[in-house]
Amino acid sequence: MDPLTEPQIRASFVNCTKGEAGRLNLPRGLAELPWEHLDFLGWRDPGAPDRAYLVAPSEDGPVGVTLRVPTVRRSSLKSNLCSLCLTSHTGTGVALLAARRAGAAGREGSTVGTYVCADLACSLYVRGRKRTASAERVAESLTVEEQIARTVANLDAFLAQVLRG
Repeated sequence: MDPLTEPQIRASFVNCTKGEAGRLNLPRGLAELPWEHLDFLGWRDPGAPDRAYLVAPSEDGPVGVTLRVPTVRRSSLKSNLCSLCLTSHTGTGVALLAARRAGAAGREGSTVGTYVCADLACSLYVRGRKRTASAERVAESLTVEEQIARTVANLDAFLAQVLRG
């Protein structure tokens, strides 16, 4: 992924107002991020633990979505497997993230959700550049490049649902 600037990130959001995009907290150290290893930029808002953000490249430029972490009891979650990168996590390593749909559907309250690595570091897990005690990559016959392509395809499918407002 090519490095993004603050204005590019703020202009990319499709499921919030320009005012909301202008007020959201961006990740610190944008210039120091390992851009060459990212398929998307994802971060949690340290000041609002129920908020997360994701910006992915597309043919038409970056597409950003705001995400909410619904307040649920851990025992009611149905997955410990990230639906994007297929990394298995123990404990709270996977979070159900809900995105308001773009357009009229989103303004009427329609959302779409998916289970994602809680730290949004899918790109790094797939490449083996991030390891934690709670995250486990299952041995696969797919190459790393094929796993990356699958992660991107899963992300694109999720974003298509958000954009289908």
